[in-house]
Amino acid sequence: MTPLLDVQNLRKRFVLHHRNHAELQVLNGLTMQVSAGECVALHGQSGRGKSTLLRCLYGNYLVDSGHILLHHDGASIDIATAEARTILALRKRTIGYVSQFLRALPRIATLDVVAEPLVASRSDLTDMTDREHERVWDEAREQAAILLETLRLPSSLWQLPPATFSGGEQQRVNVARGLINRPALLLLDEPTASLDGVNCDVVMNLIQQARAAGSAVIGVFHDPRVRDGLADRLVEV
Repeated sequence: MTPLLDVQNLRKRFVLHHRNHAELQVLNGLTMQVSAGECVALHGQSGRGKSTLLRCLYGNYLVDSGHILLHHDGASIDIATAEARTILALRKRTIGYVSQFLRALPRIATLDVVAEPLVASRSDLTDMTDREHERVWDEAREQAAILLETLRLPSSLWQLPPATFSGGEQQRVNVARGLINRPALLLLDEPTASLDGVNCDVVMNLIQQARAAGSAVIGVFHDPRVRDGLADRLVEV
């Protein structure tokens, strides 16, 4: 069976211009495969490149060599060499990413911040009337409300911009935004880092639901309880 993601001999280095152009080799021939419904935890000491690998998989970082083959919906795309517009299309419909930090436009209501990826995943938006477009937003907001309620974020906060929230509240918004369009590939960089035990369990349960629905999950989990509760196996980085 073809894996959803096939990473082959991936290499990534950084040039430290402020240190006489010294080179820092972060990824040195990494190879891994991840299937639909599987959760892989990236393992290794701090600074070894776990977050860098996630950014490469998301298309944020160019790689020096190697391949990142994503097999989905009958197509095979090499993220390592894909054009920017292809990467953007994958982010809308195929790849979800939850980082440790929420990046959202100021003054945008939390409900819309969470709903936006689901709206953006629609390929027919430009052909819609204003009324149809608003209906899509209404349906996305309904799904966003369900997620935010599940994540125990009070409804009194939903119309406020998340920039005003605590770290734990922002992290739950981030998780909801990453999960709402049910991505085939879900990338997680410490998704529970700012959460207490109860909210951590809620997030873990949502990730398990995503796996059960077929999402392949690749994550950095420094909390051993989270890592052991979610991961099928570890990949050394």
